[in-house]
Amino acid sequence: VQLQASGGGLVQAGGSLRLSCAASGRTFSSYVMGWFRQAPGKEREFVATINWSSSSTYYADSVKGRFTISRDNAKNTVYLQMNNLKPEDTAVYYCARGYTSTAVVVAVLDYDYWGQGTLVTVSS
Repeated sequence: VQLQASGGGLVQAGGSLRLSCAASGRTFSSYVMGWFRQAPGKEREFVATINWSSSSTYYADSVKGRFTISRDNAKNTVYLQMNNLKPEDTAVYYCARGYTSTAVVVAVLDYDYWGQGTLVTVSS
């Protein structure tokens, strides 16, 4: 399984970006997918997750109401729409595949495959 994240860039505070994560392999639709981020000098933290059918999503409190996770199983792609971005959202964003299909999970250890990361920089 390979995950390829894209869509990062430089944006002003209040702006929007849409991240994409394309997955290889036929089993994409069977697994929970998640987004994490890691700012310089900080640990990787959970951002959002979505189950296989898109019937369940979960967000970190810091992004709730601003970010939306979605997926298109026909395209083997998961998205993260980020609106009203803030300077504290600056980080490398990683997509990841979870071990399960239905349960929304938030720990780094609950995910087994990771993309290479895409940098999001929000200027004030």
